[in-house]
Amino acid sequence: MDIIAKLRQARIPFFDPFKAYFDLGTTNTRLGVKKKGIVYREPSYLGYNSRAKEYIFYGDEAKSIQGKTPDFISVTRPIDHGILADFDAEVAYLRHAIATSVQPYLAEFALLKPPIHGIACTPSIATEIERKAVEEALQKSGCTQVTIVDRALATASGCGFNIFSHEPQLVMDLGGGLIEISVVSGGGVVTQKVLRTAGENMNKIIGNYTYLKYGLVIGENTCEDLKIKLLNFETEDTTILVRGKSLENGLPKSIKLKSSDVREAIISQFHHIVDATKELIEGSQPEIADAIFKNGIALAGKMAKIPGLSKYFKQELEIDTYVVEQYEDATILGIMKLDLDQDKLHQISIKSY
Repeated sequence: MDIIAKLRQARIPFFDPFKAYFDLGTTNTRLGVKKKGIVYREPSYLGYNSRAKEYIFYGDEAKSIQGKTPDFISVTRPIDHGILADFDAEVAYLRHAIATSVQPYLAEFALLKPPIHGIACTPSIATEIERKAVEEALQKSGCTQVTIVDRALATASGCGFNIFSHEPQLVMDLGGGLIEISVVSGGGVVTQKVLRTAGENMNKIIGNYTYLKYGLVIGENTCEDLKIKLLNFETEDTTILVRGKSLENGLPKSIKLKSSDVREAIISQFHHIVDATKELIEGSQPEIADAIFKNGIALAGKMAKIPGLSKYFKQELEIDTYVVEQYEDATILGIMKLDLDQDKLHQISIKSY
C-alpha cells in the first residue's frame, strides 16, 4: 500500500498535470478546474473543535454558526485582508475544498493520479514570506506544483482585458478584505493603491453605527446582511426590521433601519476610495491618465453590484465607470484565462527564492 501511495504522489513525466485554480479571498474562496470551470465557491470560514482538536465545519456551515457555538467550538478565518494569517487553518480548509470539489474529477484515474498543478494569486502587498506561505499551504493540501501570480493581473484578465497590451486599464477590485485600485499594462501593474477599508471593515462600521446611534448590538453576519440589502447609491430608501441586543438592558430589541442609515454609516469609506483613485491618477504619467479617461474604470468584486455605485464613482471622478460582466468571479476566471498561454503565464508568475 505504501508503494501505491508513493506512486500516486510521484510526478510522472508523461502525465500532463491536472490544473486547479485557487482564489483565496478574505470573504470567499473559489476553486476552478481546467475545462470544468468554477467547482467550489464558499465563504472562507472554519469551525474548530478544541476538544477533538480538529476542524469540523467549513464554508457556509461554519459561517452560519458564527456567534451561536459553545465555548469549545470557535469560528476562524484563515485569510485576513487578503493575506494568509492562519497557516494550519488554511491547509485544513484547502484539503476539505480539494477533497469535495477537485478529487471527484480525479476519480477516473484509478491507480496513478496525475500531479495537481495549483495556480493561485496573492495581492501585491503580500511579502515574499506571505507568498511562500500560500505556496506551502497549497503543497501541503495536495498540489505537487504551485504557480503564484499577482492578484491585480488575474482580476484585470478576468475583466476581459489583455493584460499584455500596452493600453493601460484601470481596474477597481472591491473585495471583502482589500480594495485594489490598479493600472495594468504591458503584463504588469504600472501603479496601484491598496486600501484595507474594504467590505469586512464596512460591516464593522455598520455594527458600530447601530451601537452608538440606536443602542443596538448586532452580530457580524447581521451587519453584512444589512450592507447587502440596504446599501445603495440611488434615491430608493428601503427599510427593514433589525433585531439585536439592547445596550441598555441586554434584552432583545428591534429597530427599523433605512438605506440612508447604512449609507450615512459608511459613506466615508467610499470617499476614501474616491480620494485614493484621484491620487493614483494624479500621480500617473500623462499618457496613462489619458488612457484612463478614454477607457474608463472597470469595477470588479462583490461590492461592485451595489446599486448606483458605478454612477456615484462616475460623478465623483468625472470618468466613465462600469461594472464588468462577471464581476464576482473576475479573479478566478482571470487565473483560468492566464493559464491558456503557458509562456505568458511563466512570464508573469512570481518566483520564490
